[in-house]
Amino acid sequence: MGNNRESKKLYSTVLVEDGKGKRRSRKARERAALQVIARDRAAQWQAERAKIAAERAAARSTDYLPKGGEAGPAALRSYRRFRVPTHQDTSATLQGAYPFLAEGGLGSQGVFVGQDMYSGGSFVYDPWVLYQRGIITAPNLVLAGIVGSGKSSLAKSLYTRSIPFGRRVYVPGDPKGEHTAVAEAVGGKAIILGHGLRNRLNPLDEGYRPGGLSDPEWASTVASRRRDLIGALAETVLERSLSPLEHTVIDIALQAVVATASVPILPMVVDRILTPDPGDDERLAEDGRLVGHALRRLVSGDLAGLFDGPSTVTFDPTLPMITLDLSRVVENSTLISVLMTCSSAWMESALLDPNGGQRWVVYDEAWRLMSHPALLKRMDAHWRLARHYGIANLLIFHKLTDLDNVGDQGSAMRSLANSLLANAESRIIYRQESDQIGTTGKTLGLTGTEQKLLPSLGTGQGLWRIKESSYVVQHQLHPEELRAFDTTQRMSQNPRNHADSGQVEGGS
Repeated sequence: MGNNRESKKLYSTVLVEDGKGKRRSRKARERAALQVIARDRAAQWQAERAKIAAERAAARSTDYLPKGGEAGPAALRSYRRFRVPTHQDTSATLQGAYPFLAEGGLGSQGVFVGQDMYSGGSFVYDPWVLYQRGIITAPNLVLAGIVGSGKSSLAKSLYTRSIPFGRRVYVPGDPKGEHTAVAEAVGGKAIILGHGLRNRLNPLDEGYRPGGLSDPEWASTVASRRRDLIGALAETVLERSLSPLEHTVIDIALQAVVATASVPILPMVVDRILTPDPGDDERLAEDGRLVGHALRRLVSGDLAGLFDGPSTVTFDPTLPMITLDLSRVVENSTLISVLMTCSSAWMESALLDPNGGQRWVVYDEAWRLMSHPALLKRMDAHWRLARHYGIANLLIFHKLTDLDNVGDQGSAMRSLANSLLANAESRIIYRQESDQIGTTGKTLGLTGTEQKLLPSLGTGQGLWRIKESSYVVQHQLHPEELRAFDTTQRMSQNPRNHADSGQVEGGS
């Protein structure tokens, strides 16, 4: 038993000594490896230092020419200084050598708009000047931007700043009434129509007589305008085109009224259509029954009060600005269409005057106006004859998808609405929502870079697309313009100010 204990103790001692020996051996190997790595690094560092020192020594030992050049006949010097003549050229030529220069803008002639954000220079725009220079061939503009982007202020700046240059302004329909104050501020006139007001508008007025027309020519022009206007009003109320029989009924009734009344008014025509003379064809009353009742809405129906008597307002084309304020009838789309049809007829008579000058024609809230076929046809006619009339049409949208509300897909109305964009070579796009970028870019032919700009544009910043040229412009307003053009007064004013001034909420 004693021998066994000693044997086990001796065996355990051997195992412990053997384990300690392995650990010492492993640590010795690790130390040796670290020493080898350290020697290698030191050798590499010494080699790098030697290489750098050799390069510096070689550089110091190299002989270079002196700063003044080599002396003696080999210097190739002349007794005069070498001078290179100054070269001048246009930016169109030099852009090949300096391709990153910004465009020079549209020139200095016209109306100041603001600052070109790429070049930092002033940006000036005038459709008549650009047309005379051959830059554009159609003096029409399209302006699109979401609410609060500053598009209304830009439109007002464009036309008010053009007035000192001899241009006049005509707004054939102002659904929000925001151009009324501007018209009065520039010495123009705002024609305000609506239920409960004393103003009346007689569609059968002779209107403005252009210069250069003889009496027979003027009589023929007035008769044609009255006939076309009565027909357009009937089509607007009926929401369809008139038949040949209905046109005949209107023509006969209108001739009879004009022959017997010095100042023909619409109620006379309605009475003549619904109750023709006994000597007339008996079928006239039946053929014109629907037309008569449609026109009757304008004199004694739900649209009464605006067209049932002689005019109390006049259209003076010599004023710097005229606007038709429709804010009192904005809830009645049919009445808006009727009023604008009458005002467009007034405008056409002024545009026919060869001495009428150049005009801005502003269509605000265009999506609302274009929903009426009769108005859309007149807008398209003015758009196509802009050069003949000497006018620049300005169409204002919120977003271009508003055109989807004009007629059905593939309809004639949708085609007319799209043609308005096609005949406008100046497109101004203010901030758009992200979901509108694709449609806007496709409709206006914008590049990918231009489309990426639209959601990030600030207030008053717009992408101007003039034919194939593009500019990003910051519109600048004078403090007086800012106060006159502000459309957010009701949202920004402090209610306490009203209480302090004696006005009570809910008062008139």
